[in-house]
Parts: sequence; structure tokens; C-alpha cells
Amino acid sequence: MGASLRDLRLLASVAALSVLALSACTTSSPPVEQAAPAPVAQPAIPSKYHPEEIVGRWGYGAYHNDADLARTTAAARSQCGQPVPITRGASGGVMMYLADSAEQQELQLKGSANGKNYIGPPGDAGGPQDREIVSFDGRTMVLRWMDPEVAGRYGTGVYVRCAAEGAAPRSAGRPPMQPPAQQR
Repeated sequence: MGASLRDLRLLASVAALSVLALSACTTSSPPVEQAAPAPVAQPAIPSKYHPEEIVGRWGYGAYHNDADLARTTAAARSQCGQPVPITRGASGGVMMYLADSAEQQELQLKGSANGKNYIGPPGDAGGPQDREIVSFDGRTMVLRWMDPEVAGRYGTGVYVRCAAEGAAPRSAGRPPMQPPAQQR
């Protein structure tokens, strides 16, 4: 009977170690990261913006941190020496670059039922290749990529309208300089 008691103790020890080993495996696994939810596309309706408002020469910059918007806007303004052209497309859209594309493509301005506006390929509004028009005042346009992976690489784009070719840039908010008054 002494041998069977020793076998029973050995079996109980092995079982206890197995339970500990299995529990260690399940509790030490890294947490599973959940992917960001995919953008939900909606049927496109007419945008509140029109292609002729977007067409022009633009300085461009991008940021990842919202606190960098003002700095990036100033940096985009300084890029007007090498502006990004946005022209009218043959089908009534605007010619712009998509992510990872070296060629401009015709993109559509699209609205959505929730009041948001987008620029992207034809199709539903808010699709993965679209950019949401976060803000646009005619001079500055802020666009956010809908695809989280693309947004992580490219950031939020800031476009600042450049002066017309040949036009001298005007200082914002300041009246033109006047010659000093002549003394008699």
C-alpha cells in the first residue's frame, strides 16, 4: 500500500502543477487589441460645398495632434511657393490625390444625412477612401481621412489657399501701407 500512496501523491502533484501551468498560460496572455471601428458609409447627397469653391492653388500641411492646428496652418501657408493644385474634373468633381497615389484622380464632393461633407471617389459618403471636410471657410480647409490606418500615416490635412499667380501676397488683417505725410 505504501507504493500506491506514493503514486497517488505523485499523481496529485503532477495534476496540481498542470493546473497551475494552464492557469498561468491563460492569465499571462496579452490583451487582445480591438481594431478601430470601420467608418460607416451613408448614401451620398449633394454637398453644401461646390467644386468651384475648392478649385485653386493650395499650400498644404498635416498634423496628428489637434494642438498643432495653428502651427500647421502657418506652415501650410508657407508652402505656397510649391502649391498643390486642385482643378476641375471632367465629370464635375475636383482633381485631387488619394492616399498612396502619385496621380490626381477626380473626386466628388458628397454630403450625408448627418450633415457631414466629404471629398472622395464616387459612391457612398464617408467611405474608406473619403476625407471628411472638418472645416472650410473659403481660405482654409481641414480634411480628415476616414480610414484610421491612412489617418494614422498621413494625419489631418490643412489646405491654405494661395494668392492668385502673379498677385502680391497681402498681409492679413492689416490695411495697405500709406506713404508718410509730407512735411512743409
